[in-house]
Amino acid sequence: MSLFRDDGIVLRTQKLGEADRIITLLTRGHGRVRAVARGVRRTKSKFGARLEPFSHVDVQFFARGSELVGRGLPLCTQSETIAPYGGGIVADYARYTAGTAMLETAERFTDHEGEPAVQQYLLLVGALRTLARGEHAPHLVLDAFLLRSLAVNGYAPTFSDCAKCGMPGPNRFFSVASGGAVCVDCRVPGSVVPSPQTLELLGALLTGDWETADACEPRYVREGSGLVSAYLHWHLERGLRSLRYVEK
Repeated sequence: MSLFRDDGIVLRTQKLGEADRIITLLTRGHGRVRAVARGVRRTKSKFGARLEPFSHVDVQFFARGSELVGRGLPLCTQSETIAPYGGGIVADYARYTAGTAMLETAERFTDHEGEPAVQQYLLLVGALRTLARGEHAPHLVLDAFLLRSLAVNGYAPTFSDCAKCGMPGPNRFFSVASGGAVCVDCRVPGSVVPSPQTLELLGALLTGDWETADACEPRYVREGSGLVSAYLHWHLERGLRSLRYVEK
């Protein structure tokens, strides 16, 4: 048996037997990890309360062999809370649904267990912290997280210069399949013509210009969310189940 220690965000939990759970975490050093937590479903278990979705925890694992992710699931034997983001998220429906979509996105973008995904991990920690504190509207925080997750995984959209020929923007058309904004010469069937304010909003969310994003009108926010959802769906090849419950 080998001992490992890492910090991570709890993405989801599954029941196992009468008192155990399988915990899925996105960790700093080992990427996505699934581990068995013994006895956490017992009513007197303080250990289990620390291993709920949205929790940022410092976790100790025992695994067979020299690798954390191997033939069998490692055991989660100890956890200490770093930040209980769930407390500021689960009591509010808008925050909860946005946060759930973030957790699902992070899991989908880290489909190979045991492979480090530090940028995705840091992005998720920052997004949950912002969401729990209520610093910005939940749907804006979610869209910013989705756009940046796409970017760190190599699918960054463009909202100004043409995605195909590089013609300086602003450009009127937007094509999910082409990678974002396209000029009149590069537009393809299926391109849409969003409002210039919508493209400006999405660019602000991608770069972290919250002053511009917070001041945007609701109609442009809704249109932008639709474009983000379509773009994410295209690159994940299937949509997120949790997005249908997010308030716009």
